[in-house]
Amino acid sequence: MASARAGTRGEAIRLLEATGVGLVELDYESGWQDATELRRLGKEAGIRVEYRGHENIVVKSPAALAAGLRRPKLTFRQRNLYCQFELGDLLAGELESLEAKAATLGDYILAGHLLRDVDTVWAK
Repeated sequence: MASARAGTRGEAIRLLEATGVGLVELDYESGWQDATELRRLGKEAGIRVEYRGHENIVVKSPAALAAGLRRPKLTFRQRNLYCQFELGDLLAGELESLEAKAATLGDYILAGHLLRDVDTVWAK
């Protein structure tokens, strides 16, 4: 069974009525308000429904961090960007610039040793 991302409540309901979906991820700001009802509907349909307000991303290099922050953000979720490189190795002002960009997106740049769970990896 496939997992699917719902960007609205209406989209989530359509996915709960679809075939071949085993998981619906609520990826919109007010999803937490709809989660209880949609989980009940999902249970009746045999589909798991999840809501998360953040995701954890492993970032392998400064270039991957810069590239990831340049790409359009396709989720409302806060992204915790766990850097698996020495943040002190960045050029003067570069870290501040990247942190400012991350902050405008609602994201955080963190040291890699703080990582607990991984949702995805930015390698390039």
